[in-house]
Amino acid sequence: MFSGPLEDRLAIRELNGTYADGVVRIDPETWGSVWADDAHWNLMGHEVNGKEAIVAMWNGAMSGLEAVSFQCIPCMIEVTGNTARSRVQTQEILKPKDAPARHVGGLYDDELAKIDGEWRFTSRTFRIVAEFGVES
Repeated sequence: MFSGPLEDRLAIRELNGTYADGVVRIDPETWGSVWADDAHWNLMGHEVNGKEAIVAMWNGAMSGLEAVSFQCIPCMIEVTGNTARSRVQTQEILKPKDAPARHVGGLYDDELAKIDGEWRFTSRTFRIVAEFGVES
């Protein structure tokens, strides 16, 4: 499940760390830095193309939150040359401004590319696998 040069796999793990840091600090510059310019994001069926549109959608989603705790763990990274695939498990506690906190466990299926020597997400597909604290 983990294959390819260790240096590249470490860089991809660190890219996920940068993503998580941007989420926790609700920092669009940090969060947006992990995406390729022509990236694709599928967030539970909502599809967005292009880094600018992806960051705009994320800003809208984050605007309703008071705080976020976000952790992610790569559970598969396969590097082939300058491209890679990965799967990342996530755990989030989301505190909306006007509602009780929610706990979300999710899974990303990713495609990445090494662009100008730096790994970037070219495609991320996210789905929720477990969720608690949702009002009916």
